[in-house]
Amino acid sequence: MEYGAITPIGLPSDWPLLVDKTVVDAEYVIIGSGIRKSKLVLPGKLLARLPNVQVLEGLGRKVGGQ
Repeated sequence: MEYGAITPIGLPSDWPLLVDKTVVDAEYVIIGSGIRKSKLVLPGKLLARLPNVQVLEGLGRKVGGQ
C-alpha cells in the first residue's frame, strides 16, 4: 500500500484487486483501515476472500535487480 492509497476492504465489488500470493500466505498482514491514524491486522487468507480479488504469483517481486 502506498502513501495516500485506499484500503482494499470496502472497495466497490467491480474494482479489480490484485494480491500477491505471498501476502495471502502470510499468517497476518497489516493494512490501512481507511483513515490515516489506524491500521487493521488480519489473516492474509482473508484478503483472498474479498470481492473481485486476483491472487498472483510474483506480483510483488523486484524487477531489474533493484
